[in-house]
Formats: sequence, structure tokens, C-alpha cells
Amino acid sequence: MLDLTLLLDVVLKSTWALMPILLAALGEIFSERSGVVNIGLEGIMLLSALAAVAVADYFLNPWAGVLAGVGMGLLIGVVHGVISVYLKGDQVISGIGVNLFAYGFVAYAIEVIWHVRGYYTPRYEAKMPRLPVIGVSPLFILSIALAIVMYFILYKTDYGLKVRAVGENPEAADVVGIHVERTQFISTLVGAALAGLGGTVLSIDWLAAITKELPAGRGFIALAIVNFANWNPTYALGGSFVFGFLWTLSEYLKNLEVAKALIPIPLINTIPYIATLAITAGLIGRARPPRHVGKPYKKE
Repeated sequence: MLDLTLLLDVVLKSTWALMPILLAALGEIFSERSGVVNIGLEGIMLLSALAAVAVADYFLNPWAGVLAGVGMGLLIGVVHGVISVYLKGDQVISGIGVNLFAYGFVAYAIEVIWHVRGYYTPRYEAKMPRLPVIGVSPLFILSIALAIVMYFILYKTDYGLKVRAVGENPEAADVVGIHVERTQFISTLVGAALAGLGGTVLSIDWLAAITKELPAGRGFIALAIVNFANWNPTYALGGSFVFGFLWTLSEYLKNLEVAKALIPIPLINTIPYIATLAITAGLIGRARPPRHVGKPYKKE
């Protein structure tokens, strides 16, 4: 018989687990809507998580860590934006470079800063507090609000129309007076900043630790969620919840003797990833990306 209390607990914890993926997916949606793809989400989340823990732990202030994490995301966004938008470089190669740099740098930085290898837990004062009465993180409320705000911006404002126009047909947008490169650059910064906030959530809020592989593929899952959501911020909220639910469920299964006897733990760990990829594969051909995404705009 299904334990309703257990199911409710899984659902509640799933809403918590959706935060970092949702934030990264929202950022990528905004960036890709302008025509710039950023597959470096994993690296941005990892570097921002490191910056957030280092600053929050030093000042014993989680909000200082939030600023540091978002700032790191913006810094990487500037680099990616300059390469992709102004230098007309390969957007995929730029994102791969961010990921590779992050994997090596963070492992080295953890050892240099805290003299430990691969893992550090910040002090209690550096962790994000919970809101009284409702008992959730303020960043959780912010994550949900950002999905709604981004939908409103993209579909209900003139600026959102410009962003979508640039991603669909930059030549036509340029003709009517829209600054294509500036719009793409700003969108890239917004996307990277939100991915940075996602990494910050991981390190000083939800998991409250920094490891050399902290995102554990969540940046790549966020890319899949973008396709699942058909580049719509509100749908991304649902897609992130699905992954969060499956991830939380897999954690519960690892603690059940019956489940462990039937399924090896490494295989249980793959459940949310396999399910997400299966769902995304089923949507191939149905989701329609912005027509000019990933293609540098060269004005003739």
C-alpha cells in the first residue's frame, strides 16, 4: 500500500530540489530566445557555487555569497557574450571551455582555500536561513517568482518582443532599429547570472557544501529542460519539478532495503537522468527552438 505521508514528503522535497535546475533553465531560455546558446551552465554553476561559499564563509553572510555567486555568473557571461556576440565565435566551443575550466579550477581552489580535497562545508552562519512560519528558503520564493516574471517580460513587454525577434530573425530586427548585438549580449548576461544563482543555491542553500563536481549534471539537465519547456519559462517550472521529484524519489529508494536488493545503487542514481532524457527524446520534433539560436549574427 502506498504510504501517502512518504509521497507527500517526496513531493515537498521535490519542490526544493527544482531550484538550481529551474534557475539555470530560466537563464538559458532567456539567452536562447535572443539567439545565443550557452552549454557552459554546468561550469557556471560550479564556479558560482565556489565563489558563493568562499565569500559567504569569509563574511559569515549568505547574502554576500549570493552576490558573489551571481557576480561570478555575470563575469562568465561577459566572457561568453564577447566571444559569441561580438567576436562571432563558436558558441558551443565557448561553453565547453567554461565547463572544462571549471572542473579543473574548482578542484584546485578548494584545496588552496580550505586545505581539503574535493569537499568543504561552510560554517552554519554562511548558510541561507529559512523564512519563519513557512520554513522555506527565500531563494525558493525568488526562483518561483523569477519564472513568472520572465514569462511576463518575454511575452507581455516590448523588450521581450525585441528579444524574441532577435532570436527568430535578427536581420529583420536590425532593419526595424533593434540593436541586435546589444540585446543578445544583455540576454547572455541575464542567462549566466541566473545560472550563477542556481549554483549559489546548491552551495549555500540546498546542499550547503562545495564539491569539485557539485552540479552533478544539473547544468546539462537544465539544457534538456529548456527543450522540454519549449523555451517557455512557466513550462520550465513544471519540467524542473519532474526532475526534482525523480531525484528525491531516487534518494528515498537508496534507503529502502527492498529497492537496494533489487536495483544497484549506481543504477538508482541514474533514474532522474534517464527519465529526463527519455521525456526530452519524446518531444523531439515537437519543440521549436528560436530559428536563429546558436548562429552568430553578421551584419552585411
